[in-house]
Amino acid sequence: MSLFRRTAMPAAVVAALISSVVSTPARAASSVAWPGGSAVSVADGKDVFGENLSGLSFDGPDVLWAVKNGPSTLYRLVRDGAVWRPDPVGGRTLNYRNGSGDPDAEGIVRTPDGLLVATERDGDDSDTSLAKVLRYDPKSTAKTLNATAEWDLTPDLPGVEDNSGPEAISWIPDSFLTAKGFRDGRTKAAYKPSSYPNHGTGLYFVGLEDNGMVYAYALNQSGGSFTRVAAFAGGFATIMDLEFEPETGFLWSTCDDTCQGRSATLSITAGKFTVSKVYDRPARLPDYNNEGFAIAPQSTCTSGRKRTVWADDGNDGGHALRTGTLPCAVVPAGKF
Repeated sequence: MSLFRRTAMPAAVVAALISSVVSTPARAASSVAWPGGSAVSVADGKDVFGENLSGLSFDGPDVLWAVKNGPSTLYRLVRDGAVWRPDPVGGRTLNYRNGSGDPDAEGIVRTPDGLLVATERDGDDSDTSLAKVLRYDPKSTAKTLNATAEWDLTPDLPGVEDNSGPEAISWIPDSFLTAKGFRDGRTKAAYKPSSYPNHGTGLYFVGLEDNGMVYAYALNQSGGSFTRVAAFAGGFATIMDLEFEPETGFLWSTCDDTCQGRSATLSITAGKFTVSKVYDRPARLPDYNNEGFAIAPQSTCTSGRKRTVWADDGNDGGHALRTGTLPCAVVPAGKF
């Protein structure tokens, strides 16, 4: 496979970012038992998705978005009891903004800006790394969707092999980041949303499979331009998904069978995201190639627990989705 070589960044920019970047991702020294229930159950029909289902993101209690990285496909899933089924539109083919290509869609997050998808290459030129974030319209019912905006992060990220690029994406609102004293690695000061015009109401956190690092970006919502605000280790040598849990303030980082399906929670300490705890996978969740992870909204709490969903890239046993639980956090009034 060909290796992409990064465009050199100006020395001043590199110097401004150096304190926020950990050169080698921290490897978890130990882990503890999964904090939710040990039971896990199948959450899709037999052979509905096949292989390559990757990122997941909830959109309210009864809608779950999912992306498949080959061929590039978007699903809007609706809950039917304990099972998630594609809506009547079914799989939607994803293209780049100009209507071409086969974006290798790995991560997805539903935000006030739309559906943002992390991609690591173009399937029509699969030997070349192409680290892009693409935005799609969640209201469209078309069978083929062109991106409404795209951001090419390739020149800003380390050079990686074609299939080792952005694997995960999450979004965290500015209100949370400022309340917790998040620091801007570029300015070395407290993060000020006003410093990034037209970036929306939050930052996007992109996980790079190759090195396990997480990169925080202010994305100009017109598309194209962006600014890296911070970078930090995600807790593992590689990373498969990111999920922000508003109730706890944790940014969850997950790994696949490379790390025995472990997860890490990161919280803001002294202005930076750092690993607070590492968890084993649920006792009854097999060590599958789980590339997607999503946590249901607080509104779904039943008997003190809320649902979690994993996406198995390998479609083991003919199933790509499995569900478990996490404890429901108590949300203080006016937390954000």
